[in-house]
Amino acid sequence: MALLHIPPIQCLLTFEAVARLRHAGRAADELCVTASAVSHRIRQLEAHVGFKLFGRSDFSLTADGAAYLANVRTGLAALQQATPGSRDAALRAPRLSVAVTPTFSRQFLMPRLELFRNIYPDIELALHVSIPLLDVTAEQTDLQVRYGIGAYADCEHRLLIGEDVVPACSPSYLNEFGPFDGFRTAAEIASARLIRSPLEPWSTWFASCGIDQPEPHLGSQFNDLGLVYDAAASGFGVALVRQKLGAAWFESGRLVALSERPVPSPHRHYICWQPGTLERWECAAFVDWIVQMLH
Repeated sequence: MALLHIPPIQCLLTFEAVARLRHAGRAADELCVTASAVSHRIRQLEAHVGFKLFGRSDFSLTADGAAYLANVRTGLAALQQATPGSRDAALRAPRLSVAVTPTFSRQFLMPRLELFRNIYPDIELALHVSIPLLDVTAEQTDLQVRYGIGAYADCEHRLLIGEDVVPACSPSYLNEFGPFDGFRTAAEIASARLIRSPLEPWSTWFASCGIDQPEPHLGSQFNDLGLVYDAAASGFGVALVRQKLGAAWFESGRLVALSERPVPSPHRHYICWQPGTLERWECAAFVDWIVQMLH
């Protein structure tokens, strides 16, 4: 007789802790996870067993929850010996696909993914590259990190991070073509080679300086912010660099800021999804996690 699929052990341990402590925060402290992770694990377990474990207003057990808790407590040791690599487990493991822009993924997401994996080891995560501003992906995904001005009418979304930008160049370029006094006059700007990108228009900086001139039409152009920063670090010229996204370039000394007065960029990063997506616990868990990580 085939064994029924046993729920993820993290969910069972969380259920037992919440039922015993009657408090999500104390259960989170005991399990060394966030309160949000506790909530998502309970939702995952309820989705798995097909009934409510706790009452809506407090952490009192429902009749089904109390019966299930007795089985969990008496059989937890045996369940730990189950074969999580079985075919059924593999088929039922929650799968989550997320589209991300390239530089955001490298600088913000990948360095933090181990934290997500530690909290939600059962989620099978797949990342796909999307094109900034155009919001184009190779295939449909559950969630999408978009870079743009927001106010998206085709999806629900939450702000992840907004940033200030500042003109920057490599130390060698500064030594050869500098010095610059804040890079705020038309003469200084005209004397420099400006690196262009539709992702970070120079009009943002021109307006902050009170300079009335169109977007430059000459100079190197790139459609990825990481390439923009690498080009500036290689001496191509001066680029507008986001202070947080470009932190690695500044901290390593590859780029030097030319002004102490950064200005807000019109573009921000958002996490987006179609209505109803967050009813899946793994999607809601990722959204809560990434928002918390970047705030």
